[in-house]
Amino acid sequence: MDLPWKPIYTQSTGEFNWAGGISAAKDSTDDGSFSPLAYWSLAGTIAFTILVYVVEGYLDGRQKNSYEITEFPKELGKTVAKIDAQRKEPSTKSESSKDDKTKEGNNDSDDGGDKSSIDKDRPLLEQLQEKFKSSQAYGMDKINFGMIAGTYETFESIIFLLLGFSPYLWDQSVRLGGTYLGIKDDEEIKITLVFLLVQAIIDTIKSLPFELYRTFNIEKKHGFNKQTYGLFFSDKLKSFGLSCIIGGPFIALMLKIIKMGGENFHIYLWAFTFCFSVFMMTIVPVVIMPLFNTYEPLKDGSLKTRIYELAGKLNYPLKNLFLMDGSKRSSHSNAFMFGFGSNKRIVLFDTLMEQVSQNEILAILGHELGHWKLGHTLTNFAVTQVYFGVAFYFFSQCYASKDLYAAFGFDSSTSDVPTIIALLLFFQTLWAPVDKILSFVLTVFSRHCEFEADKFSVDLDMSQELQSGLCKIHLENLGAMCPDSLYSMYHYSHPPLVERLSAMMALDQRSALKMKKGN
Repeated sequence: MDLPWKPIYTQSTGEFNWAGGISAAKDSTDDGSFSPLAYWSLAGTIAFTILVYVVEGYLDGRQKNSYEITEFPKELGKTVAKIDAQRKEPSTKSESSKDDKTKEGNNDSDDGGDKSSIDKDRPLLEQLQEKFKSSQAYGMDKINFGMIAGTYETFESIIFLLLGFSPYLWDQSVRLGGTYLGIKDDEEIKITLVFLLVQAIIDTIKSLPFELYRTFNIEKKHGFNKQTYGLFFSDKLKSFGLSCIIGGPFIALMLKIIKMGGENFHIYLWAFTFCFSVFMMTIVPVVIMPLFNTYEPLKDGSLKTRIYELAGKLNYPLKNLFLMDGSKRSSHSNAFMFGFGSNKRIVLFDTLMEQVSQNEILAILGHELGHWKLGHTLTNFAVTQVYFGVAFYFFSQCYASKDLYAAFGFDSSTSDVPTIIALLLFFQTLWAPVDKILSFVLTVFSRHCEFEADKFSVDLDMSQELQSGLCKIHLENLGAMCPDSLYSMYHYSHPPLVERLSAMMALDQRSALKMKKGN
């Protein structure tokens, strides 16, 4: 088998050339000139795919070794011990609820596994040490599963490239649309929708065994899963339906813009995706998310009053405060904010209400409000839009290059390369290395933002509450307690727990030192 390669199925032959096998790619265009894209694209894409797999596999191996550690990490132990010492000290802050757990939600935790509620009267370090073995086991199960799934996905991708699965699927979509839907060969947008629908069905079927195992084996084994099979498949059907209802018109309009936009289509395409992003950010929380979960206004009480007071103090235009029934799917917890302009909303998971105290909820919301106040949310949105603008510009420079598409089997001499195929191949090949690098840069930036938001909460005099709240959430979620440094640097959008706690303690020490000097 020669290198580089061309796929077994190509549009020019219209069949799988099993006899010829994976043969050498053409090294020139029709006019005889050498074409690096035609010659190297497929082999280069496969080489990059394998490189990413090897690098990420190495990092996974390092993290797996971390999960084999049986001794509780000393640095985390020293850090949490300081938090326990602070919690024992008399506090001037009043807890407005008689019950420190703030049980305004309903906790149905009959789920199997060994998860148990946090004991507010016991030291956090003692409870973390008890859960260390469970945390390591949960992490080990996830990393093993991830490595198996990643290996399958990588080699499936390579096999599909070598077989020429995409040109084959496109040709079958043309035949399917013509035979059953009366779609003509030149109706590219309609054929594209058929192609994407068939691709989505295939992808759903392929991923289903992995998702079922992750949800009903790993998550259930460790006490997190609350879903029934009925709810799982109901979510799947809703998601698939929404993808068709929203994604279909989006793709059709996007292709129209590319076709009609001329040489500057990337500008119009960027403007369209910007508007669509704003549209989705508006409707997802108020239209789509309620299809999957129930959102009820938080009951009147001290917590609601204090949250509105915190929002008012920071000039955050909070209009609605909701409690979400996250516990019907998982015991993992979260809180988030959404909304534009003067119409802001905050959502608390009912599981969060069961896991932490009122003061800790306020400290966590102080952190989240810090992201808003410091402009992180707007910055991330702007960076995303710039990313799309740059990507679309470079795509416009490659759009007319038939050599790139011919290398992957789209070498028909009777029709142009489908626009959606051109777009997908660009992001899969030439843009893939850029995307990986930018993804890592954004991950580093995200961790920087987390430290800044932690500092914001500390400046609100909520340091101790945020520290203990993070420990409790980490405890309940069986978070990694001794993550590998390289693995966390590459994958984690949030810094490891011990790094966040240490950073906040350092801020507390500097603040205390300043107060002493001031006195």
